Amino acid sequence: MKKITILIPVFNEVNTLSQILEKVENTDFCGLEKEIILIDDYSTDGTRDLYKNYNYKILYHEYNQGKGAALRTGFKEATGDIIVIQDADMEYDPVDYEPLIKLILDGRADVCYGSRLSGGKPSRSFMFHHLLGNKFLSLLTNILYGSTLTDMETCYKAFRAEFIKGIEIKSNRFDFEPEITAKVLKRGARLYELPISYYGREFSEGKKITWRDGIHAIIALVKYRFMD
Repeated sequence: MKKITILIPVFNEVNTLSQILEKVENTDFCGLEKEIILIDDYSTDGTRDLYKNYNYKILYHEYNQGKGAALRTGFKEATGDIIVIQDADMEYDPVDYEPLIKLILDGRADVCYGSRLSGGKPSRSFMFHHLLGNKFLSLLTNILYGSTLTDMETCYKAFRAEFIKGIEIKSNRFDFEPEITAKVLKRGARLYELPISYYGREFSEGKKITWRDGIHAIIALVKYRFMD
């Protein structure tokens, strides 16, 4: 049986981690054997106390490094045939992963993104400046790499393991998203998008990305267009 690895980077998600893990456990993921890996990026809010309730592979950072660093750690330990990313908050519903995974299982895609902006699924109204930022970054991606993505910054990314394991990830923070997008496009990935639902948080609810991350994303898109 083929296996799927679900990478869950965690940083101070004591209020939502148990709920999202329950959702992941209850999601079929196309009948694949599940490997769940939590990468704790030095949580200090009590999140680490929850891990004793679960029998998953848990990887610990000794200081806070960022989402990209957590995923770099997770990719090294993943043993699945397909690897997906699941944030530890409640913004994304794991059930939306199944059609993305099916494209890879059917041999049609190497990489599949879940788009929050292509319509057809429930989506909480974006903060206006976040919406503009997302659209601009996707447009810049398309200009630089000749793609037609609608949501480059989406968390929901599914990878054929053989394809993604050959890519070195250098970014430590949220610039992981533009870096990995740049590198899969430059390597000629068969990349598909499908609509997903989105239940976004505001900063008061624990959202961590800021306008500074948008600046770093622009730098990463330009940088990795011309270098590896």
